[in-house]
Amino acid sequence: MTDFLVVGGGLSGMLVARELIAGGARVTVLERGELGKEASWAGGGILSPLYPWRYPDAVTALVQWSQRHFPRFIAELVQETGIDPEWLQSGLLIAEQTEAEAAASWGQRFGVTVETLSGDRLIELEPGLASSGFGGGLWLPEVAQIRNPRLLKALARSLELRGVVIKTHAEVVEFLEQGDRVLGVRTKDETLLAAAVVVTAGAWTTSLLGALVADWRIAPVRGQMLLFHAAPGQVRHVVLKGEHYLVPRRDGRVLAGSTLEYVGFDKSTTRQAYDELHAAAAAMIPALARCPVELHWAGLRPGSAQGIPLICMHPQRRGLFINAGHFRNGVVTGPASARLLADIIFDRVPCVDPAPYGLSTI
Repeated sequence: MTDFLVVGGGLSGMLVARELIAGGARVTVLERGELGKEASWAGGGILSPLYPWRYPDAVTALVQWSQRHFPRFIAELVQETGIDPEWLQSGLLIAEQTEAEAAASWGQRFGVTVETLSGDRLIELEPGLASSGFGGGLWLPEVAQIRNPRLLKALARSLELRGVVIKTHAEVVEFLEQGDRVLGVRTKDETLLAAAVVVTAGAWTTSLLGALVADWRIAPVRGQMLLFHAAPGQVRHVVLKGEHYLVPRRDGRVLAGSTLEYVGFDKSTTRQAYDELHAAAAAMIPALARCPVELHWAGLRPGSAQGIPLICMHPQRRGLFINAGHFRNGVVTGPASARLLADIIFDRVPCVDPAPYGLSTI
């Protein structure tokens, strides 16, 4: 018998497992497929919401805690595992000014640098931008990025080194209950008992828990992305215009995203999305039109009612904890969400106010 069963082996699940084992618990992670190969792997790794002032303060609280702690967290992972997730403070360049007033007000309220740029200054920062169509922009120089697949590899190695038991292809088919208490789970192959169960199942959370989380409306939202093989320095910063963005990696590759599609659990890619993303990337950085596309993929984000994740003990089931519903911000809110859930579990002073992330807030 283990102390905690963590159901879901994506970024959220691995971060929670790392927090729990750091607190002295015995932890087993159950993943229905392979570790980190769903939304965690598919995302762009921008360590900020795309337009952060559009989000509720509850999201900003998680984001800012994570942003403060990411550099040290990544340094610890590199030292522990030898795998570099490539944290890079590349800044976020928004190639439009339509929300300049809202952005400036939000920046003042939360102590975030938001600069309003002229068209000339915009091109100076990102010389590859199209020469027309950008009258000015906004600049958030403190925003960083991470390379999701490398972060997931580092986390998996960290858990292995710390003694976490990891079971892949272990799909949970039933929760074991006695009265109002959860005692464990049953997979297709075995029955596992634990002092508590933590559900970090992303877009599959409602499929697992049904009516217990129905009001939170956690549901899959497909996002498709492209990866361009570009030269280093061809794109210097994370660039955002409308709902499309570009993320330059250290090796020159440029990730272009992303679509928002409510198509259930369909992870297939489409020609329509390919054309949309390719055209949007070339409209921002014309040179990308001449770069080969290496990959086109899709992932399922865990959408939620207000974009606010659920991080709590379930009020109707003792021994059942949930960390899910992060929508597009799972990477940047991940460390804070995991720490907050561990604080709740171990009855510690919480890293942020837990009130907005409970089921009773709906």
